[in-house]
Amino acid sequence: MTQHPDTWNTEHEGRLSAMTEVATAAGKHTLKYFRSDSLVIDAKSDESPVTIADREAEQLVRKLITAKFPTDTVQGEEFAEQTGTSRYRWVVDPIDGTKSFVCGVPLYSTLLALEWDGKPLGGVIFIPATGEIIVAATGQGSWFKNSEADDWNRAAVSKKADIAEAVFVVSQVDSFANRGAADAYLNLEKASWLTRSWGDGYGYLMVATGRADIMVDPICNAWDVAAILPIILEAGGKFTDWAGIETCRGGDGVGTNGRLHDAVMKILS
Repeated sequence: MTQHPDTWNTEHEGRLSAMTEVATAAGKHTLKYFRSDSLVIDAKSDESPVTIADREAEQLVRKLITAKFPTDTVQGEEFAEQTGTSRYRWVVDPIDGTKSFVCGVPLYSTLLALEWDGKPLGGVIFIPATGEIIVAATGQGSWFKNSEADDWNRAAVSKKADIAEAVFVVSQVDSFANRGAADAYLNLEKASWLTRSWGDGYGYLMVATGRADIMVDPICNAWDVAAILPIILEAGGKFTDWAGIETCRGGDGVGTNGRLHDAVMKILS
């Protein structure tokens, strides 16, 4: 029987409820630096930006998880994997959409996933600047709310079956060209009704709540989409890599309402 997220405190020794608590705490910590004139931006080896907010938020996630579940593995974007002895693994992206964050755009997110033996157990997308949050657990559905004061509502993907009526969202258009798939982007844009760059975790949140229908990542890491996979699936949609495999470790990702997935995959191929 599907259960409300507030009842998940006993599931997996409290890990599912902790998943939401930890992601929320980390996301709120980033607001300390959001739209701050004192924010220092560094460049990683791949020239992508990173800030003290990214690092501190991930450190907070690791601290909170280690305090509650010291034998669990933690994989994150900013630091080396913290290997545990249990069969549980947490996957964190402290700020998904760092470019949005440093530009003061409120659509960045904090992502946290929980896996058991490499299989997804749950995920969280938290949008700190707007208060939106969506959380899912395998077999328990996806649940969404706008703020702490709101009640949880069951999230569901759209029922659109015609790609000509679809809203297609993407993080960064040139990422298609970077993998030699510029034509795939142009063809998806042409086939869809509307294309917008409400990307990163927020784009997938839009798909899971039925406000967008297609989200495509031409290049991504596990921490970018580990939380996404269970959220999209539990909302009734479909998430795969570009090869059609249901995984967060394929190096790319496609999230849809399910009905449009085959049409999208045909264009990408």
